[in-house]
Amino acid sequence: MLLQRIADTDLFSSLRDMQRLQQQLSRLMSVEKWPSTQEFPPINVWTSENGAIARTEIPGIDPNDIEISLVNDSLTIKGSRNPEIVQEGQTYHRQERGHGQFTRSLQLPFRVEADEVQAHFINGVLEITLPRAKADQPRKIGVISE
Repeated sequence: MLLQRIADTDLFSSLRDMQRLQQQLSRLMSVEKWPSTQEFPPINVWTSENGAIARTEIPGIDPNDIEISLVNDSLTIKGSRNPEIVQEGQTYHRQERGHGQFTRSLQLPFRVEADEVQAHFINGVLEITLPRAKADQPRKIGVISE
């Protein structure tokens, strides 16, 4: 049908039709849960001699639905966001925020003192403080000259 219209109309009208079709397809694709081309949630990690800080933005998630686990040097964050409730008589015009369950794991560059890990959730930002295990902290080794 679109090809028939393209053949019967002028070039500029055809380009507008193609742009409109592309916008409709893009809007349909945005209804997906989490974006499949990137990992969710995005995480920034800073490291120092004393440990690491991992920070991620996960607004709209109940802190009680967040699960953080640490196995050796692997940090895993699990959670879920419930879909927004559409009131009667309303329909989505655009839905870009994802919902559903997510799991994100990353390997840290050192082992962590698991008993001293702390997590804070403020205004949709989760910050996890991961102190470096004492056995993995850098040590200065003196050189003995003879």
